[in-house]
Amino acid sequence: MDDQADSGGGRATIRREGDPRWRRVLRSRWTKAFGGLVAIGLVAILAIWLIFARDLPSTDKLLAYEPPLPTNLRGIDGAPIFTFARERRIELAYNEFPPLLVDSFVSAEDKNFFTHHGVDFGGLAGAVVDYVRKAGTGDRARGGSTITQQVAKNLLTGNEYSVKRKVREAILAIRIEQTLSKQQIMEIYLNQIFLGRNAYGVEAAAQSYFGKDVKDLTLPEMAYLAILPKAPSNYTPEHDMQRALDRRSYVLRELAKNGYITEAQRAAADQTPLGTIERQPIKQDMPPGYFAEEVRRELIQKWGESDTDSPNSVYGGGLWVRTSFDATKQAAAAQALRDGLMRYASGHGWSGPSGHIEVGDGWQGRLIAAPVGPGYDDWKKAVVLSKSGGVAELGFEDGSKGEMPSYAASTPRTGTATAAFNFLQPGDLIVVKKDGADWALRAIPSISGGMVIENPHTGQVLAMQGGWDFRGASFNRATQALRQPGSTFKPIVYSAALDNGMTPASIVVDGPFCVFQTARLGTKCFKNFSGGYAGPKTMRWGLEQSRNLMTVRIASQIGMDKVTKNAHNLGVGDYPNQLAFALGAGDTTVLKMVNAYSALDNLGRQMPPTLIDYVQDRHGKVIYRADTRPCDGCNMPDWDGKPMPRPPVRGHQAIDATTATQIVHMMEGVVQRGTATVLRDLGRPLFGKTGTTSGPTNVWFVGGSADLVGGVYLGYDRPRSLGGYAQGGTIAAPIFKQFALATMKDDPVKPFPLAPGIRMVRIDRSSGRRVYGGWPSDDPLSPIIWEAFKPETEPRRTIKRETAIKDAPKTQPKATDSDFLQQQGGIY
Repeated sequence: MDDQADSGGGRATIRREGDPRWRRVLRSRWTKAFGGLVAIGLVAILAIWLIFARDLPSTDKLLAYEPPLPTNLRGIDGAPIFTFARERRIELAYNEFPPLLVDSFVSAEDKNFFTHHGVDFGGLAGAVVDYVRKAGTGDRARGGSTITQQVAKNLLTGNEYSVKRKVREAILAIRIEQTLSKQQIMEIYLNQIFLGRNAYGVEAAAQSYFGKDVKDLTLPEMAYLAILPKAPSNYTPEHDMQRALDRRSYVLRELAKNGYITEAQRAAADQTPLGTIERQPIKQDMPPGYFAEEVRRELIQKWGESDTDSPNSVYGGGLWVRTSFDATKQAAAAQALRDGLMRYASGHGWSGPSGHIEVGDGWQGRLIAAPVGPGYDDWKKAVVLSKSGGVAELGFEDGSKGEMPSYAASTPRTGTATAAFNFLQPGDLIVVKKDGADWALRAIPSISGGMVIENPHTGQVLAMQGGWDFRGASFNRATQALRQPGSTFKPIVYSAALDNGMTPASIVVDGPFCVFQTARLGTKCFKNFSGGYAGPKTMRWGLEQSRNLMTVRIASQIGMDKVTKNAHNLGVGDYPNQLAFALGAGDTTVLKMVNAYSALDNLGRQMPPTLIDYVQDRHGKVIYRADTRPCDGCNMPDWDGKPMPRPPVRGHQAIDATTATQIVHMMEGVVQRGTATVLRDLGRPLFGKTGTTSGPTNVWFVGGSADLVGGVYLGYDRPRSLGGYAQGGTIAAPIFKQFALATMKDDPVKPFPLAPGIRMVRIDRSSGRRVYGGWPSDDPLSPIIWEAFKPETEPRRTIKRETAIKDAPKTQPKATDSDFLQQQGGIY
């Protein structure tokens, strides 16, 4: 058959067979068709890229991928103390996973893992068909994802159920296979896969389900973990034991079918019980409590909470944090503060339930989550489930139950004479203690307080207790509660006096003192805590006995601006130049006061208070140090015989070293003869100062030894009177004593250091005069003591008072008491 074609107005015939022109036409048509198909394909690929592949992680991100890891806290001795994590996860290297564990997950999840290139197209096609078939039914289609795709899914944002996500997942899986080795992919998978019980990764799951490390798992235990990725909650013994066993049998069969185990191993493992341990309830309390929470706040301030904030975030960065936490001192501080709170609160009655929950189904979970802090180890949080016939049925966090008879809750409720038992209602949260076969009600004190222990030479905070129990409330009264320090502020006033010409032997009148304030406020007259006046006394005596009138008189004479300057330099606070602040009217915190006293203890050199020594990232690189001093030559391989390199001295000189020595020496007298004599029988050099604020609303003690400084305060969160009898020396100081008895018994007995230039001179402690004919004794009430003086400020040999007045020149006015005091180097 011939084709017809026009040619120059006529028609020409082109034969199909063998005609070269016909072949050219065909080639042209096929070329155009092929080009069109290629163009369509390229457009389709571009469209797929724009729709599905855009914004997927880059190759560099895949290579640098690191799963979220918890932040681990360690104490001053390197022992683990706590972990911050939203996902329970422990990362392992690929070679740390037992080969049979890898085989179990491959058999259960992706038997072609080591041969495919990211996508199992047969499985993917089946999943797509199932998706189409179930579209609109509300049923979820079956999986079909490879292990690589599951890794890709965790790298994608979100978890939407759609074809788009599956396509993106497949594209990323192929990219992952081109970038990472199979071993790297499997390592990521086994470290990040969620396996229930808040366990992410097989190591965390091994500990959660079997209480052991992954390297110690048996074959049936490995097979059980391998069944969990699909739906962990469906295969727990709590939900369906038989279903879990059936699914485990499937994995064991696949292991045998794929040649990883023998038939005999399969049969033996199949007969083994599941062997999982009970799920442990999540407890709120952290062992170091307030200390760890303070560290967490500091870490979040530096690096944020999550990976979106920083790769070194608290809940994902895998930080290793070395803190100054001393477990022994922390336990002693917590015990001492709780005992002190109980001593004060004894006899005050039961203040009511600590909260209320519903007691229907699920009461155990609500009880676990309820913020109640029992405090003591043998006190338990409980909920009243029912009450009848003089007996209350109680429920506990572990799901167990007990009974509390009415006689075991006979403590009156605060403000009434009626027994607490009569006020209890189902759902009330209480604290109880075991009493034979029953339980007895215990009362958590309404009063609270804070305590801090610090190393004065380094600034390291060794212990911190911010209240009764962190589980009840995370408010840290050691760092967050602003309170008036009362008389614990007085050493700052006296330090300013010593900086401005006065000495510990200077005479100050303990007598009436009034000052005009403003026309509106009028004149303010000060008074001593105990009332009365003592007349002229040494400045040492005024500090030892905590005399308010002597303190404000000193502040008035030297100028309050000098006092507030010292307060600022020591980090206590910034206050106006008003005399009331000389008596501790300005707010501060326990931590600030302890750090200020630490500077006094450290010869005036102040170290910033720190809870963190250094921080390492997940790779071990140090990314933060509290001690940032340079040390040129400290790492030299060979010593050249020259003086050894040393880093510069840390901290800053907050006050003069000789002033600090004098103040500490004077505060030793507070312990020996003053308001803190309760500490005297500890048998070691101690210094300190008590404090009691107006009301009294707060009671304080701050002080310590040559190598340790501690501070404690007690008061209500909403300040109210503690009672007229409350004083720092009788309530706060005994708390520090209990701590010292528990922690200092094995410490060496060390005297306080003296600053260069200090002169120790024998004086009469009553008059402040120099003594030549006697020596101090071990009796703290000895009339002769050693006193610390700066060069050329010690009392000189003097004549008697009567002679000085008798022999005064006749042409001068008659000598007065004030003149005589001035002659003695004193002040009036």
